[in-house]
Amino acid sequence: MNLAGKHILVGISGGIAAYKIPELIRLLKKAGADVQVTTTKNALEFVTSLTLQTVSGHKVYSDVFAAINEHSTEHISLPDWADLMIIAPATANVLCKMANGIADNALTTTFAAMRKPVVIAPAMNTNMYESPATQKAISQLAQWENITMLDAASGELACGTTGKGRMQEIDTIVAAAEYALTPKTLLGKHVLITAGPTQEAIDPVRYISNASTGKMGYALVRACLNRGAEITLVSGPTHISLTAWQAFCPLHIVPVVSSADMCAATVEAFPNADMAILCAAVADFTPCTTADKKIKKQPGQTHMSIDLKTTTDIAATLGKMKGDSNKVLVGFALETHDEQQNALRKLQSKHLDMIVLNSLQDKGAGFGVDTNKVTLLYADGTKKDLPLLLKQEVADAIIDSICY
Repeated sequence: MNLAGKHILVGISGGIAAYKIPELIRLLKKAGADVQVTTTKNALEFVTSLTLQTVSGHKVYSDVFAAINEHSTEHISLPDWADLMIIAPATANVLCKMANGIADNALTTTFAAMRKPVVIAPAMNTNMYESPATQKAISQLAQWENITMLDAASGELACGTTGKGRMQEIDTIVAAAEYALTPKTLLGKHVLITAGPTQEAIDPVRYISNASTGKMGYALVRACLNRGAEITLVSGPTHISLTAWQAFCPLHIVPVVSSADMCAATVEAFPNADMAILCAAVADFTPCTTADKKIKKQPGQTHMSIDLKTTTDIAATLGKMKGDSNKVLVGFALETHDEQQNALRKLQSKHLDMIVLNSLQDKGAGFGVDTNKVTLLYADGTKKDLPLLLKQEVADAIIDSICY
């Protein structure tokens, strides 16, 4: 799910974290969303109406009785216009009002009329956050079907103390917006995903690896999380972060290095999974022995040979484990020649339900880029060619093609 073309209404209440909201609006607009803003009057003590109007490109709705040209009854027309409402920061005052149906300002009256998805990001002092009234309000609102309630973060607070009550980071709020807008087609499902490269040690400082960055696998994780799945990610070394999703989604990351590590972790997790997507670029060969000290070049030496042995085929192993169960097993094939023949052979020999084929012959596909061009090959003999897309769009298309 991306936010392009979505109408997002941002509601701001009177907390110090309001100063961060122009950056939230900027990122939402950068993602392609159209953003409007409603605030309490106290919020404008922390961030000006002019600033919010400038970054959003719309007039700000902050007074129930003020005459604003674009809308005559904003508390009704704005919820009708919006696909999603984000309330950040949500103060103790506003949380308690919303939970109890009190609509006495521009923000709370607008919320009262909102029947579409809402993301709420609380922010306040620790004592206020932990008070029984606040916790009761959060608990009540979290049970509403259309609300995604973010937990407050812990850390240094504006009052000088350290504790729970910080507003979640802006990246997390944007991720929650994606999550809230995506239909939960995988709710109740446990998905196992492998991603990234493996590193096969030669000695303590050298290894054999490949150019995989993990971008495609991590895009699949986002696609599944947004659809409501619980995820176990077995990841080789990568610099990609999923911290934004970990703040509110059921995501368990198992970091590994070698192909043997990845095989062991994947085999352990597979029995509890409804679906496994094997996207990692796992080494096919590993050194027969690993030196315990750095291998030194000797005077006059011109060559060195390394004996390699094959690694355990993870896809084939899971294919045997799957048997006649209803588990869905998806593999990936990156090929340089005879692409479809090689991919179909893997699909059949490893008992996969689907294999995702991409070729290094296609410009814009493969490792280290943000785009990919793939063909989906199914066990029943059908196939689907996708055009060159962003990897997140490819991931969404792959997940949407898998029917439960």
